[in-house]
Amino acid sequence: MRTIGDNSLISAMAGAAMALAVALHPAYAQTAADAALEMANMLDGAGGGVSGDDLLAALEDAAEAGQPMAMWQLGTMYENGEGVDKDPVKAFSYFSQIANQHADAAPRGVEADIVAQSFVKVGDYYREGLPDAGIAADADRSHALLLHAASYFGDADAQYRVGELYLEEDELGVNPLQSARWLSLAARKGHGPAQAKLGDLLFNGIEGFKPQPVEGLMWLTLSSQRVVGTVDEGWVSELLNHARSLATPDEQAEAARLADSLKVQFSGL
Repeated sequence: MRTIGDNSLISAMAGAAMALAVALHPAYAQTAADAALEMANMLDGAGGGVSGDDLLAALEDAAEAGQPMAMWQLGTMYENGEGVDKDPVKAFSYFSQIANQHADAAPRGVEADIVAQSFVKVGDYYREGLPDAGIAADADRSHALLLHAASYFGDADAQYRVGELYLEEDELGVNPLQSARWLSLAARKGHGPAQAKLGDLLFNGIEGFKPQPVEGLMWLTLSSQRVVGTVDEGWVSELLNHARSLATPDEQAEAARLADSLKVQFSGL
């Protein structure tokens, strides 16, 4: 049985593990979400093994103390049913706590990615609705949360998703120019799917602008290298192969040259 003393010890270990995870992997080298997962792994193997119940209790104590990384870890655990029963209501609660308590956190702070992604996740819940938590589907609120993550925090995944919303009539309305703007912000951060969607837009042309086959092929090429081994590899390859079938040999050669010149820049992202 876990005693109060045991709980204090495990909680102290949780705090120490969080600090160590961030110290060993600063923000530029690893996201806070990665550090949260590492924190859980460190606790799980600490001191000859920490039981699942004690690990959960430690995370809960850290979350109650206001630790965003603990809230994030708990949210993802309940969202995916990892080590606990799947519970979207509890997942929503933890993600919304992060968003509510840290909405104005420093955009480039250590935990900025966790806060931004919490806004994205809460937005997803509002998009679909969560009746068990009394949350009705609310597209406007979902869009607002996503836009905050994309604009204030500059989160690449959120920017990509905003770009997609500007290609759908029943979302933010079809506006290829706005879509390209948001996709470009994400693409320049090394976001593979955003690079592909941007490349496709540029290759085929945007209303009011002529097609830019070389730049479009460049982004498609970078994307294809970026998404190797991921779920996005198939559709990105289709877009790239289609564009290559329409491009001239000179356009293909120039696009490849430009992609090679930028590859080093994105390899470290």
